[in-house]
Amino acid sequence: MDKELEKYRYFLKDSIRKTIDFSTTDQSQGVPTPPIEKPYSPDSLRIELVNTDWEEIFDISLSEAIKNRKSRRNYKKEPLTLMELSFLLWATQGIRHYAGQYAFRTVPSAGCRHALETYLAVFQVEGLEGGVYRYLPLTHELLLEFQTDNLKEKIVKATFDQPFAGQSAVTFIWTAIPYRMEWRYGIDSHKVIAMDAGHVGQNLYLACEAIDSGTCAIGAYDQEYFDELLGLDGEEEFVIYAAPVGKVD
Repeated sequence: MDKELEKYRYFLKDSIRKTIDFSTTDQSQGVPTPPIEKPYSPDSLRIELVNTDWEEIFDISLSEAIKNRKSRRNYKKEPLTLMELSFLLWATQGIRHYAGQYAFRTVPSAGCRHALETYLAVFQVEGLEGGVYRYLPLTHELLLEFQTDNLKEKIVKATFDQPFAGQSAVTFIWTAIPYRMEWRYGIDSHKVIAMDAGHVGQNLYLACEAIDSGTCAIGAYDQEYFDELLGLDGEEEFVIYAAPVGKVD
């Protein structure tokens, strides 16, 4: 077998777990737990999201959502409501229960570490100006990160010129902060971060089906350009996944 293929197949296995001395991880060494949520300035603009009984906004069963689930790249030129966006954020990273250093969310994560952050490129959402926002799961709010000209074109460029990434109402962008997982698992962290992204993506697919919307996950993107666009350092935090969302027939 080609040595490069062998190396990357090894990433998919859990053999590495048997080689690690977990007594040496930062958690075992008493290093304080990394923050559950990326810090922000208290002066930042924050937008309160909707909290409600979500069943009032859809009338589709879970089995129907699973049966209908597919990648959708064509979207109507219609906005999402703030309630719909709130639902999608809750479904993908919302917190069910908070207990000290643990935030139990609507998706699973190895050791409840949740190494992902959710950014949004907002194009058409009622009540929101266009721009890049970040989801604050602890308070169920949006934080305005920045506004920029030609955001649609920049998101398309970041996804290797896939046009539907800029034709959506909103494009979800997930980043990884690896140390949240590394703090507990050391070098055994990285496969499970990728698995966590898959959990989030599937929840988004099913949640979209419930509100007559669609998404198509994107795993092909210009890493360096995307990181720079979001103002990330590319080492301690970097883009890992993206998914445009829009209304569909």
